[in-house]
Amino acid sequence: MSNHIDRRGFLVSVGAAAGAAATAGLAGGALGAVGQSQSGGGAGGGGVGARAGRAGRVCAISSANGVPAVARAVERIRAGVDPALAVVEGVGILEADPNDKTVGLGGRPNEFGIVELDASVMHGPTHKAGSVASVQNIMHPAQVALKVLQYTDHVMIVGDGARKFAIAHGFKEENLLTEETRQEWMQWRRHRSEIDDWLTDSQMDWKPDGTRPLTNTEKRAELEERSAGTIHCSAVTPAGDLAGCTTTSGLAYKIPGRVGDSPIIGAGLFTDNEVGSAGATGRGEEAIQSCGAHSVVMEMANGKDPTEACLAVLKKVADRVRRQRRLVDERGRPNFNLVLYAVRKDGAYGSACMIEGREFAVDDGTGARREKCAFLFERRGD
Repeated sequence: MSNHIDRRGFLVSVGAAAGAAATAGLAGGALGAVGQSQSGGGAGGGGVGARAGRAGRVCAISSANGVPAVARAVERIRAGVDPALAVVEGVGILEADPNDKTVGLGGRPNEFGIVELDASVMHGPTHKAGSVASVQNIMHPAQVALKVLQYTDHVMIVGDGARKFAIAHGFKEENLLTEETRQEWMQWRRHRSEIDDWLTDSQMDWKPDGTRPLTNTEKRAELEERSAGTIHCSAVTPAGDLAGCTTTSGLAYKIPGRVGDSPIIGAGLFTDNEVGSAGATGRGEEAIQSCGAHSVVMEMANGKDPTEACLAVLKKVADRVRRQRRLVDERGRPNFNLVLYAVRKDGAYGSACMIEGREFAVDDGTGARREKCAFLFERRGD
């Protein structure tokens, strides 16, 4: 059996519903409900903001590592491919890239050195979703999530059940831990505790590679940089049909079995064909507790443009997280980042981050590129 994306089977199963939903959406005034407003940077500003939608134009938005993903998604949509298939194919480029340590092959492992992957897909025309969580040894969890959507009456399959489901559909098992990520995992083991039997770099008299030990500041910065990773991609077709996909290797060195927001519909991904599609990357626990992606889509349904919708949800997260002192700095601001992405049914798009400095990828038919996210708070220390 092949593990390619089964376009024909998918379109046969959802084609009638997709056509009906698209017609109803365009005829039912969905665009009028969300408005055609030009957007600004929103509260907090700092980013380029959403772009006004252009009727009949394709658009795909992604996290910053997704420039190849949005380009592929737009290319495939223009070729007539269903948007769910297009976004899954787009993120698959990153899942197969060992140099992208946020997803798939070369993704950073759990605390036992095992790569566990999560992914979700949602198809706007049918309002159907599929996801997998904590799946091991399968490079393309987004494709497996698509199979859950296509061939089952379930939404989520996890753990060894997800692995066996993938194998049954022709996916090959393989070791996803590359030598580079294995070495990083071993370095993390040495840093994670001052009281176990593993020496930190600062405790070592010499390092085998001859380099100097890292300072505590450098170690903290290095571990913070590698703490999480995800790719989200949402897209809209010229007919106004939407789909989204989120895939991840999750929090680096997590407790085995930990599941973040990426495979949870409404948290790391949500698509409503009458309104838009949204996703999240960053601290998954906060995206879960705020129903982040669903909340963004609901803000758009209530009239906010995509950037304003992302900022509104981030503000709610920031207001509530102050109740957990370990998650805020001395000024009461969140000490973590959360990035939200959104595309509206008319092609308007936007993204915002909790803390200044992030970018997102977009292709609105004029080429794939990165743009700056709007932000809620200036960078720490400024």
